[in-house]
Amino acid sequence: MSIILQDLGRRYNREWIFRHLDYSFSFGKKYAILGPNGSGKSTLLKVISGSLAPSQGKIDYVDTNMQPIQPENFFQELAIAAPYMELIEEFTLRELIAFHFKFKSFLPGFDTEGIVQLLGLEKSLDKEVRFFSSGMKQRVKLALACCSSSSVVLLDEPMSNLDTAGEDWYLTLIERTIQADRLLIIGSNQEKEYAFCDEHIQIMSYK
Repeated sequence: MSIILQDLGRRYNREWIFRHLDYSFSFGKKYAILGPNGSGKSTLLKVISGSLAPSQGKIDYVDTNMQPIQPENFFQELAIAAPYMELIEEFTLRELIAFHFKFKSFLPGFDTEGIVQLLGLEKSLDKEVRFFSSGMKQRVKLALACCSSSSVVLLDEPMSNLDTAGEDWYLTLIERTIQADRLLIIGSNQEKEYAFCDEHIQIMSYK
């Protein structure tokens, strides 16, 4: 799958967050969208995901045979983890995993038990998510996204709320789940989050 941005721009009122962005994201690669806080990284990820419409330009989604994918069908190929995404906190971890995987397939090699073991939360399986720490919630978001059998994975500030052990856990998660048959795009301003990426896009270059 490829995602092709053509003269892409997004503005709020009269202020351009980014504009004139031409770029192609190719299947099997890892990309980092870089810039300081408030520079527009999250906005660009939202536009790529289809949750925000561009103010100018267009996005084309194409499959591995270079056939177009309609934007309304792209979400089936997509998994996201971001600080602004909320978990259903009234669910237990068991219920949350079951609910998530009603809409997504498991990445080969994973199931509910495997994800819980990956998280190290066996003792919290029947605990409501609202009682989880911020770091535990971030791990859950990342695991649900990366362990879904999705062609495209978008991660916005993936180390948010993670301590040093959590950061190492995140890097292990990426190593285990993001293989050559997936497309990964990370929004970041911390080098440790994206040091393994193949290409970098500086959002400040498109102001």
